[in-house]
Amino acid sequence: MTGIFLQAFIYLVAAVIAVPIAKRFGLGSVLGYLIAGVVIGPVIGLVGSETTTIQHFAEFGVVMMLFIVGLELEPKMLWGMRHRLLGLGGLQVVVTAAVVMGISIALGVGWTYSLAIGLIFSLSSTAIVLQTFNEKGLNKTEGGKSAFSVLLFQDIAVIPMLALIPLLALPELVEKAQSTVTAAAEHHEDLSLVAGLPGWGYAIVVILAIAGVVVGGHYLSRPLFRFVAASGLREIFTATALMLVIGIAALMSLIGLSPALGTFLAGVVLANSEFRHELESNIEPFKGLLLGLFFITVGAGINFSILFDQFGTIIGLTLGVMLIKALVLLILAFVFKIKGSDRWLFALSLAQAGEFGFVLLNYTVQNNVLPAELGQTLSLVVALSMFLTPGLFILFDKVILPRFSAAKNEREADEIDEQGKVIIAGIGRFGQIVNRLLTSNGMQTVVLDHSVTQIDNMRQIDIKSFFGDATRHDLLHTAGIEDAKVFVVAIDDQERATELVHYIKQTYPHVRVLARAYDRGHHYSLRCAGADYVISETYRSALAMGAQALKELGVHPFRAEQQKAMFVETEAKSKELLYQTWRDSTEEDRFNSSYVELFMQLEQTLGEAMKQERTDKHTKSERGWTPPPKNFIAEAEQMQVDKKES
Repeated sequence: MTGIFLQAFIYLVAAVIAVPIAKRFGLGSVLGYLIAGVVIGPVIGLVGSETTTIQHFAEFGVVMMLFIVGLELEPKMLWGMRHRLLGLGGLQVVVTAAVVMGISIALGVGWTYSLAIGLIFSLSSTAIVLQTFNEKGLNKTEGGKSAFSVLLFQDIAVIPMLALIPLLALPELVEKAQSTVTAAAEHHEDLSLVAGLPGWGYAIVVILAIAGVVVGGHYLSRPLFRFVAASGLREIFTATALMLVIGIAALMSLIGLSPALGTFLAGVVLANSEFRHELESNIEPFKGLLLGLFFITVGAGINFSILFDQFGTIIGLTLGVMLIKALVLLILAFVFKIKGSDRWLFALSLAQAGEFGFVLLNYTVQNNVLPAELGQTLSLVVALSMFLTPGLFILFDKVILPRFSAAKNEREADEIDEQGKVIIAGIGRFGQIVNRLLTSNGMQTVVLDHSVTQIDNMRQIDIKSFFGDATRHDLLHTAGIEDAKVFVVAIDDQERATELVHYIKQTYPHVRVLARAYDRGHHYSLRCAGADYVISETYRSALAMGAQALKELGVHPFRAEQQKAMFVETEAKSKELLYQTWRDSTEEDRFNSSYVELFMQLEQTLGEAMKQERTDKHTKSERGWTPPPKNFIAEAEQMQVDKKES
């Protein structure tokens, strides 16, 4: 028992140290887990022989991940993916397997070996790709959706692969390991519902099992979850969610199907359930930990002695496999008209071998399709390709995506054929509202934005705007800056916004500059640059939300509006002093001890102001509110006391 605790502690310490460091350097959590595994395994030697056993357990994280993915997909959405799922996914598996097989045969490898190797390397890592997509927010991109379709088809394709591999067994390998095969067969028969069944019997069992999952998930899950939820015990609901996932995974294993496919199907069935979000929140922590553990075991399982002995061969095979897969995926991306950076995201994200490659490798060795020595070499190729995958995502983020973004925006600025009294720089979520309010009041505006996509979106809804960089002096001249009265700065880039304000006020001092600030520090920078009016983008909406929260907590609407007005008034009194303190400090130490002390005093003043009773008349913002009776608070407190006593 002590040994188990120590191993668990080692794995957790490695993850806690390596993953935050990797995230801080922009490497992603997956690479952090892999590095942690390499350090505690081959480098330091704290873990070793138990890694393979733990890896089988940790693979359950992939099962949980596909269950959660299924919960996010409604059956209608899945049906809508059918062309990409079967066409793109099917072609990827078939073409990749065929190309790898053809190259292997050309290198003198037997056709049975070559076919098995082709099937193994046609699969990609669902765990790494989906985890990275989630972290980077790439799920909704065209490349992300296409990659997900391929991954889903690959997981389904594992089933016929497992059925095909035993047919490729070589007689010489069978004789070599006859005793092992017999023992393994007996073991599998004990844990199988389909062992010894004829083909038609196996088909019936599979159909019944899948039908049971679908029907049970649709009709029986809701009464079960309602019964469990009525207990009010969160841990029992968590146990129920785990019971569901583990039970379906076990059922799929017993009938020889992929546990991941079974739980994915169950997730899709439950996608319309009112308990979907509760299920997801309960499974998510277990999924994250097990996936992290799986990645650590991949790193810890790299056998450096074999790697160094066959360094050139293994590195060459790894890079060769990744290059072949990337080229096949790139060609398919052209065929299926995946464009721009999405094409490269699709090709690079799936260029590695996957965790099911380990499953198929073990299965091929057990069924005497590949010799154990070759299996070890290929396992290293699979592990190294997974290890290198985060680097491909970094390549996409740092090199490919910026180039496509730059190319997208590298078009000539529009010819500005209008002039107005108001020029608006930026037509995003903030600038849109300003522009709509002005134009609906008959004001002539000229809108500039540096995003091609945003300009095109605005034109689709008949909002005229011009593509161009508002910091370009010639464009400002064409837009009529000399005769403008108001210039609204609503661009996202904080530095460019500050520089633009400074330029306008220095060159055209007669123009009133109204600027949007990202936060308090940016607010001060814009004031220093000369902006006539600055507003933080979330200030008013946050005030409205806070007042609504007070009302929801039982505060009378009139009182809530008073408190909101008091908050604004109290902040305004300290606003100038805070700004002066910030401005007088050095650029490296803007928020120094003096500023922090003043801010803390403001918080204390706010608390005291909120306790005061207002006796003055309505302010303009409060006009129309019906005030509570004078003894409203006392009566409310007394009602609460009476209610408790009764």
